[in-house]
Amino acid sequence: MNEELSLLPARLSAHLGLTLVALFVGVLVSVPLGVLVSRVRRLEAPVLGAASVAQTVPSLALLAFMVPALAALGVRSIGFLPALIGLSIYSVLPILRNTAAGLSGIEPALIEAAQGVGMTPRERLFRVELPLAAPVIVAGIRTSAVWTVGTATLSTPVGAQSLGDYIFGGLQTRNHAAVLVGCLASAALALALDGLVRVIEIGLRRRGRGVLGIGLGGLVALAALAVAPVVRGLGRAGDAPVVIGAKTFTEQYILSRILAGRVSARTGLQTETLDSLGSTVAFDALRTGQMDAYVDYTGTIWATVMKRGEVPSDRKEVLREVTRYLKDEHGIVVACSLGFENTYAIAMRRADAERLGIRRLGDLAAHARSMSVGGDYEIFLRPEWRAIETGYGLRFREQRSMDPSLLYEAARGGGVDAITAFSTDARIVSYDLVVLEDDRRVIPPYDAVVLVSARAARDRPQVVEALRGLEGAIDADAMRRMNVAVDEKKETPAKVAERFSSERR
Repeated sequence: MNEELSLLPARLSAHLGLTLVALFVGVLVSVPLGVLVSRVRRLEAPVLGAASVAQTVPSLALLAFMVPALAALGVRSIGFLPALIGLSIYSVLPILRNTAAGLSGIEPALIEAAQGVGMTPRERLFRVELPLAAPVIVAGIRTSAVWTVGTATLSTPVGAQSLGDYIFGGLQTRNHAAVLVGCLASAALALALDGLVRVIEIGLRRRGRGVLGIGLGGLVALAALAVAPVVRGLGRAGDAPVVIGAKTFTEQYILSRILAGRVSARTGLQTETLDSLGSTVAFDALRTGQMDAYVDYTGTIWATVMKRGEVPSDRKEVLREVTRYLKDEHGIVVACSLGFENTYAIAMRRADAERLGIRRLGDLAAHARSMSVGGDYEIFLRPEWRAIETGYGLRFREQRSMDPSLLYEAARGGGVDAITAFSTDARIVSYDLVVLEDDRRVIPPYDAVVLVSARAARDRPQVVEALRGLEGAIDADAMRRMNVAVDEKKETPAKVAERFSSERR
């Protein structure tokens, strides 16, 4: 718990910064729009309709959509900017709707009275209408503030630091303390922000300077907490840290910290890790130079980036092809192959496999129509899955996409009959699952390789040299043991990575 709490200030500041800026943008856009649609009634339906449509898009999808959209525009596509744009869009509807409703609900007699005393439209708006509608508008801002705090936890997969780092990382590594810290901190922040906006509204309504000062002072304090890391960063202006990425599972968290430790120890450069990135987000971030290095797998590059369907029999041939393709097409350098393969596999409960006589994927075809299969968010859309279905004629009764951290529990508990597993995952052994043999070799090899961006390779060649020292350093058993240390023994990925590095010195 102490280690989790030590990370809280940085994550809370980042989360707060995202929320406040998004809420500010939301108010800046929504209040004028609300005034406009209250004046020009024919605009009300299309404007509110557009905001409603944006609100119906699942928040995670909205944030993820920002990544390729910004990349297409040639601007930074991971981190703060895509998260900010997504959150700002998500914050609009409650404020916009309440502004329009508040202004429309003012008694016409009051408007006529204001006109009768000679007020201009501008004076009527700022001295009569907005003050009268303020309670309704503030209610919308309070709703938006709570929504934005909650939605900001979903910024982690697009590379923005937030309290979601606790939740995503904790779910993957089954670190319930981390999940609890993230949820409680997020809830406390939402309540604090909602309360401060409420205090400001009371101060304005009662014209009480003291109450208003308390509310504004609280907001200023939160803003100061949000910008403090930025100010400290400016004070340390110099070389930017080497950014090491990680996808959304335990193994990646450990490897990113091994890479970061290696680079820091061998080059003296500062490093920073970005956790829980989607596969395409991680690769695009590396391709565009927004991230410096991460570990990917040759099969993933082969199938999803190179779009290759055939599967060579030789692992080394795939590695050579992938290395050449990445260098020629994107300037990305394969610094080394770590020495183990983490392939996609189909696993099922050992008792069921033995009862049905299933040892290979070919044996599964006769039973698949009466079985359900679970997979991570990506697999059923990936070419590897289509290759498995086509190669073995598999047609399952039901397919369920779920979080990777829940897959193995679902298989053990009977929620699904088979799952797509990672071959180095410790839970295959812990939960007494059996991996079915790919007897027709339709799944490509998945050697773990360290990729370095073209920008980092050009500007910081010492990073490539440092990472080359990890060539063949980790075999499958060693990787499985490190996964067990995190998933089963509840050690942190940082601690496991540090022990690995110290044993190699």
